[in-house]
Amino acid sequence: MIDQGIAGTEEAALVDRCLAVGIRPLWKNPVAHGGNRRRAEPMVWPWRAVAPLIDGATAVTSMDALERRVLSLVDPAYADNGSATTRNLNAGFQILLPGERARPHRHSMNAIRFVVEGNGATTMVDGKACPMNFGDLILTPAWTWHDHVHSGSQRIVWLDVLDGQLHRYLETDVFEPGPIHDLTPLPSDAAFGFASMLPEGAYGGNSPVFHYPWTVAREALAAAPRGTDGMRRVRYINPATGGAVTSLLDCVLWQIEAGTATRNVSTSAHAVCTVVEGTGTSQIGERSIAWGPRDVFTVPAGEIARHVAHGETARLFVVSDREVLRRLDLLTERTHD
Repeated sequence: MIDQGIAGTEEAALVDRCLAVGIRPLWKNPVAHGGNRRRAEPMVWPWRAVAPLIDGATAVTSMDALERRVLSLVDPAYADNGSATTRNLNAGFQILLPGERARPHRHSMNAIRFVVEGNGATTMVDGKACPMNFGDLILTPAWTWHDHVHSGSQRIVWLDVLDGQLHRYLETDVFEPGPIHDLTPLPSDAAFGFASMLPEGAYGGNSPVFHYPWTVAREALAAAPRGTDGMRRVRYINPATGGAVTSLLDCVLWQIEAGTATRNVSTSAHAVCTVVEGTGTSQIGERSIAWGPRDVFTVPAGEIARHVAHGETARLFVVSDREVLRRLDLLTERTHD
């Protein structure tokens, strides 16, 4: 019989010797077999709480000194990164005042911009002018040069979502500041991604269309059939491939009819949801979240979610890491009765 006291002392000494040379016994790793995996909880950022902070940010900052004026939406449970919204995504509200410009830069991360307030700004993406009006989606795929200029009369606010968390984990996050000159304009696009077909991979797996207007997207959503989960849904697509608009980010619009609820669904993807129009409630796991226009909330991977629209038809813009998981053959999507 092994003397547990002696064995325990000798094991502790062995562990110390291992750690001293950068070795860790697997049986001492609490997460090696999934025993300590964090279960994410849904987060919500109500616009009534965000709007005063946006007012404060514009009062104390100047774009002459900033790269970007962004308020990051942070889940404090992800202590390993100060700007994580979900495991693989970073989201935040970016603000420009009339006459301001956010200087050019580019990075390895894919980014999307969805306008939640205001009109009249322009994003330049590799020399292509993309209008920024309420509800518009603008893409700045990986390594595209981009800057933002606001010529409107009131502030403009949009939601940024990037796959930065994933890049940081992979240690592929690279940033390059501008300015850059002599940008070559790209071919003009058509609304909502129905552009001329281009060779697959010509834009690195990203859509050659950078601007998806809300007016066209809303019409497409209204005409979409109701799915088995009870909502109408349209996906922003890359017209060259029929797939996701960027190589890693998936963007979708949801429409939930007034007074109706969706079925219970779950997926292995993490999602960031922005309310465009309407009010409602989402039951996500054990948490109930009431939402209205411009509110942002998350649906963590694995949680069973159900959404209800109150009083009027609701429309939500949703960004997820679904495309990453699909490419890795890790995507699961289930409807629960």
